[in-house]
Amino acid sequence: MRAYPDKTIEIEMANSHATGTADITIASIRSLLSKNRIEKYDPKRFKLVLVDEAHHIVAPTYREALAHFGLGEHTANSPALVGVSATFSRFDGLKLGAAIDHIVYHKDYVDMIGENWLADALFTTVKSHVDLSQVDDAPNGDFHTRQLSLAVNTETVNDITVSAWRARAQERKSTLVFCVDIEHVKCLTAKFREFGVDARYITGQSAKDVRTKELEAFRNYEFPVLINCGLFTEGTDIPNIDCVLLARPTRSKNLLIQMIGRGLRLHPGKTNCHIIDMVASLDHGVLTTPTLFGLHPDEGLDETPAKDFKKRREDFENGTLQEGEEKPSPKQENVVVDFTDYDSVHDLVQDTSSEEHIRSISDNAWVQVGPDRYILGAPAGRLTISKDDSGLFSVHHIISLGPSGKSKSPFSRPREVASSVELVQAVHAADTLANRVFGGPTFIASWQPWRKKRASPGQIGYLRKQLGQEVGGVISKGEAADMITKIKHGAKGQFKDILSAKRRINREREKVAKWDNLVASQEVKVGPLG
Repeated sequence: MRAYPDKTIEIEMANSHATGTADITIASIRSLLSKNRIEKYDPKRFKLVLVDEAHHIVAPTYREALAHFGLGEHTANSPALVGVSATFSRFDGLKLGAAIDHIVYHKDYVDMIGENWLADALFTTVKSHVDLSQVDDAPNGDFHTRQLSLAVNTETVNDITVSAWRARAQERKSTLVFCVDIEHVKCLTAKFREFGVDARYITGQSAKDVRTKELEAFRNYEFPVLINCGLFTEGTDIPNIDCVLLARPTRSKNLLIQMIGRGLRLHPGKTNCHIIDMVASLDHGVLTTPTLFGLHPDEGLDETPAKDFKKRREDFENGTLQEGEEKPSPKQENVVVDFTDYDSVHDLVQDTSSEEHIRSISDNAWVQVGPDRYILGAPAGRLTISKDDSGLFSVHHIISLGPSGKSKSPFSRPREVASSVELVQAVHAADTLANRVFGGPTFIASWQPWRKKRASPGQIGYLRKQLGQEVGGVISKGEAADMITKIKHGAKGQFKDILSAKRRINREREKVAKWDNLVASQEVKVGPLG
């Protein structure tokens, strides 16, 4: 209203009903589609549709509303469509390009903090060692809420969480804590109070007047810790927050960004916000603050300023030293070997450890065929995920053409269908497409019963011929299929590279041994001479 004092502005939300004829109408999507309230809006009157939290824009409800305003398909008479979001991606991999043509402006968190659009931030990671191996996937691709709560909401983990906050952020005036579910909220609140901290909670079940009262008290610094689950992610404005405690693991980049973002609003007297990330096991596709900012997931952060992330990321990518680190001397305790030492191609293709990470993200039988390269095969074709030199993971679709004789190749040329800076996002995009183009999970899901049956004579014969030896042990159809995929996509060349790297490592070890002997020969020891 301050920006356009001469315009009529109305609200369509809950009990507020707009006339449909105002110059500017602000509406919630749920109210707009409720009881045909959208019908009073003449689409010919509108020149601009502005969508906040635009990562939702390809959801069915949004598509229905956009279609009413002539934006189902773009025409010369369609109004302009502008989407605004701090998290411009979707966990299910659906392409926002179905509604948005291009991104015209973007700034990441680090840039916005550096230019004082957002408050400065310090990041600390604390390993909670939560075991997520028994936690299934939810339909949205994140963790199953109830199972996640059972894994996270334990006496030990809650004690670690509160102790971490007391050690690193007890002086903070306004801490917002994110939990898994209501039971987790209640238990963690009780744990804070055991230590004498005035912690209170708000959930979706809290009465509206209670929620309003507690929120107002928190804004007025009447108590230091507010605990919630699922309430304060999108669109919440509590600018006095100077600490965010992430007590719940997630696979969703959007959720992680939204939780962190609650503490980055500018506020008078607020120097910075301390983000404390309780990092669980990294073996199950968990996203953490280091991965969000392009660092290795194991990177430990200890009150690390946001402005340091670019330098850390560049050092990590270039393999250079951190500022202040000393150059190591030639004498080393061990030479680090960055590959698994295989004795034969047979051992290489039988090793399934490389698939553990991607199959913790996906239910499908992805096979790793090289560094940052994965394949999901089916009779109808295959999908590949590979990382290029720029660090982008690209998804390509290759169609099986069959023995038609029209093409020299039995497969189509690769067609790029998605890309992402994170492997998790690329996998979800590929899986979304795979279920459609490969006819569901029958041929691609890692849990399919056929994969557990004994390998066929044809599979065993192919492997024997390619490996030049018998396949060790009894293997299943699924294991044989994975081994064949590795052979067809470069295992033999990969093994040659490993042999070359092994020789290089051995030369390095010899140099270190010579250095050790030289140093030892110069040492003077008290005692009898030999």
